[in-house]
Amino acid sequence: MAAVETVDSIPWWKEPTRDQWYAWVAAWAGWTLDAFDFTAFLLIIVPIAKEFNVPVTEVTAVLTITLWMRLVGATANGWLADRIGRKAPLMISIAWYSVCNFLAGLAPSFFLLFLFRALLGIGMGAEWPAGAALAMETWPVRSHGFMGAVMQGSWGIGFLLSSALYGLFYNHLGWRGLLMIGILPALVIIYIRIFVKEPEVWVENRRQQTLQHREMRTPLFSIFKLDLLANTLTTCLMMASALRHLLCELRTVRDPSAA
Repeated sequence: MAAVETVDSIPWWKEPTRDQWYAWVAAWAGWTLDAFDFTAFLLIIVPIAKEFNVPVTEVTAVLTITLWMRLVGATANGWLADRIGRKAPLMISIAWYSVCNFLAGLAPSFFLLFLFRALLGIGMGAEWPAGAALAMETWPVRSHGFMGAVMQGSWGIGFLLSSALYGLFYNHLGWRGLLMIGILPALVIIYIRIFVKEPEVWVENRRQQTLQHREMRTPLFSIFKLDLLANTLTTCLMMASALRHLLCELRTVRDPSAA
């Protein structure tokens, strides 16, 4: 009882250790800048259509393929994070979507723009499973739900950043510059490399698995087996529905007549 009273008397934000805060900030930044790179494209659909002389509907198809490729990235990085840790997969995912956005800005043809933005979806999907696991695996129980919600809800901050950049600098940068500046999130990798540690619970679990010769070797595509397929499809549909709602809201903001 005394221990409980002592914990309750400490403000919740002082309860996490420095390493736990470092991990949470890294995951939060990765997710927020993930949103920045994705939503920047929503603001430049029309100039891209004019640049490559293609219908707007073909440009919006880029959004669809980007979101579908999230499934590939999330599946692969969740699998990878269970094998090599949370830190490296998070850095890989951030580097992936940052470089893809930069290359999309350099694309000389609509086909290459489509290709690089499709590949960007893999990095986007890969960021969340590694980042969320890294940040929340050892976070104190008292504020676990709240901080998880704050991190998830920070997608809107990424959209705010891309909107601000568009409003302030689009006339100077153009649509290519707006995409190329998406390479900047890769700088977060330096922070992760220096300050972030693997969650102790993962390190210990991995050590025990190695000592007892019971390393997890679940095949990457096991989530598509019949006994798990219903759960996999349900999760995919829930995520797709949430993102479809987001895109509808963004379309309304961009074109009020679409409401």
